[in-house]
Amino acid sequence: MASTTQVTIVGSSNVDITALMTRLPGPGETVLADSYRLTPGGKGANQALAAALAGARTEFIGAVGNDPHAEIALGQLAEAGVVLDRVMHLDGATGVAIISVDARAENSIAVISGANSSMDAAAVTAAGALEGVLVLQGEIPESGIRAAIDAATGPIVLNLAPVIDLDRDYLCRANPLVVNEHEAALILAQLEGSKELSTDPEPVIAQRLCDEGIASVVITLGGEGALVAVRGTDGAAEITTLPAVKVTAVDTTGAGDAFTGALAARLAAGETLIEAAGFAGRFAALTVQEHGAQASYPRSLDNL
Repeated sequence: MASTTQVTIVGSSNVDITALMTRLPGPGETVLADSYRLTPGGKGANQALAAALAGARTEFIGAVGNDPHAEIALGQLAEAGVVLDRVMHLDGATGVAIISVDARAENSIAVISGANSSMDAAAVTAAGALEGVLVLQGEIPESGIRAAIDAATGPIVLNLAPVIDLDRDYLCRANPLVVNEHEAALILAQLEGSKELSTDPEPVIAQRLCDEGIASVVITLGGEGALVAVRGTDGAAEITTLPAVKVTAVDTTGAGDAFTGALAARLAAGETLIEAAGFAGRFAALTVQEHGAQASYPRSLDNL
């Protein structure tokens, strides 16, 4: 389906340093890795690539440093035709993510923000109009997220990962909020002012998020699929569970970003949230069968 609306991603761009190992180390433990890879990543850049590969006209707005990592960080976006005219090139370091992946495809990730930390309110405001479907994550400063939401001209896809403090008024402008089950519980606690994380089932958490004023919620559930909740006029959420595509996962790095970017692309193309989430689940399932984030994203939609 050809996109009719642009997708604009404001967010992070990193270089991923990924170590592949039999098992993840425990606290204070050293584990010998089998190999390592240097690849482009960052939640914002990942989502921009996914949106473009899923058929959307896509622009990425972010920041990189003046080091050799900058070219790696933006290389696959450029190849996919993502517009990069408003990416800032700053003195200093490009963001870096240090990723460990074990034989079960589980991972642990540490992120050094680098140039991404410059994406504050002043930088986002200076970028100008943000057209079409706007996609945001939690890897840039909170002030930059607020400025982007204020500048949005269309729907806002908010993937608040990692979860950072964001005013209720801004959280409630997400339509949809896209999170995994752990992030959903954290955001619910933030909205309810609770210090305890809910242990309710995901459909209940989704309803409670809608009760707090969020119009629609997508909760990704990994190998269990996804859940879509849309608040009705009476306040009750219509909840749809989407099954996962059964695949053998070798690396889940970037799968959530693939889901979010593909979801935004399909929303931009005019699909319903349930249709878009179904496509996004199939798109993301293809990515976990290969190592890496952007390198694993499908370059053809023929199998979708």
